[in-house]
Amino acid sequence: RGNAGSEKFQCILVDGKKNKILDILPDRKWDHLIKYFATFTRKERSRVRFFVSDMWRPYRDLAKRYFPNAEIITDKYHFIRQVTWAIESVRKELQKTMPADLRKYYKHSRSLILKRESKVKEEKRPELELMLTYNDQLRHAHWLKERFLDVCEQPKYSIQRKDFWDWIKFAEKSGIPKFEKCAETFRNWKIEILNALKYGYTN
Repeated sequence: RGNAGSEKFQCILVDGKKNKILDILPDRKWDHLIKYFATFTRKERSRVRFFVSDMWRPYRDLAKRYFPNAEIITDKYHFIRQVTWAIESVRKELQKTMPADLRKYYKHSRSLILKRESKVKEEKRPELELMLTYNDQLRHAHWLKERFLDVCEQPKYSIQRKDFWDWIKFAEKSGIPKFEKCAETFRNWKIEILNALKYGYTN
């Protein structure tokens, strides 16, 4: 997995089964990664069953090249973050069009928009309802966010898989550019995301 430092990215290698750090590489440049993993024999690399990483394409390419028997998994945090970024973008764009007093209110209510609706405290629900009533696009974005988290929390994979594809279609037809882009990203990473849902591994 990549770890953002102040000046560059480190690559941290973790044994998920033993919950232990195996190695920390000074950066994640492709040439350095290739050189490092080439030091392991094909037999050793063939024993790796799961490869979990963030949504950085060179990691996926690396897994396909050096770990032929591994299921490649996108870390759950990173694909959920795509949805978080999308709804945050909608909220910020809405703020720009508001009078100053309302803009300030929405800015301080960011946590209400991002929080799972079922976990919003009773006394805060009127505030959330007011925000969602104010703008149709934000209300739709909030629905998409909630629906996607429902997909992630669905315990039965066969239903989860169907709901995942349904969500992508909803997002593509939403008319909200950031969610349409999110759907496109999910299609590009469909195998790795579905593996995350199926096997439940994260980093």
